Amino acid sequence: MAIKKDRLDDLLAGRDPKAVFSKDGLFDELKKALAERVLNAELDDHLDNGAAEGSRNRRNGFSKKTVLTETSKIDVRIPRDREGTFDPKLIQRYQRRFPGFDDKTVSMYARGLTVREIQGHLLELYGLEVSPDLISTVTDAVLETVAEWHNRPLETSYPLVFFDAIRVKIRDEGLVRNKAVYLALGVAADGTKDILGLWIETSEGAKFWLKVMNDLKARGVEDILIAVADKFTQSAQA
Repeated sequence: MAIKKDRLDDLLAGRDPKAVFSKDGLFDELKKALAERVLNAELDDHLDNGAAEGSRNRRNGFSKKTVLTETSKIDVRIPRDREGTFDPKLIQRYQRRFPGFDDKTVSMYARGLTVREIQGHLLELYGLEVSPDLISTVTDAVLETVAEWHNRPLETSYPLVFFDAIRVKIRDEGLVRNKAVYLALGVAADGTKDILGLWIETSEGAKFWLKVMNDLKARGVEDILIAVADKFTQSAQA
């Protein structure tokens, strides 16, 4: 099932801000959504190759599978084909552990990644040789999903917005680096919560928070009644 526009916003409705990175919180939802999007792109590539060879194979529902990541268990819907010839490469038939997925999920959703960067992440995720056409198909699907979520328009006014950053370890160009994931969580007038955006930088500081504020403004935010932030964010707002 492809991720529809604004679906991630719907998943956030009514969530406790403190539970965003807890079990079954936003982070787990992002991991599940990204894994399912990649798997569906894999099946699209498989069916396209079969059609080119004269096969009339097509989709045939889903099967469920529980996979262990570094921090949690996620239940993933694995797409199936009618002829039973589809063998997923991202999560193989008997694979139950999915190491390395957490950092790459945050990285993909938090930045406007280039095609080359996403290709690099996907090559690391698969950990095996796959065709350039498959990487291209998956990259296009993931890039579209990430861009839609990261650039979606926002409300003009929020009564309350929490600004904060957490430190995570992310593999970058073969090295594990400490980076800051910037988070803006908005609370609407009806009490619903919405992750306005995620951004990644090597360190937390007022200069980068200013870029975050400008991004929110460009996406339609005109007024915030109360902003909950630390000294770095306050400096940027000033």
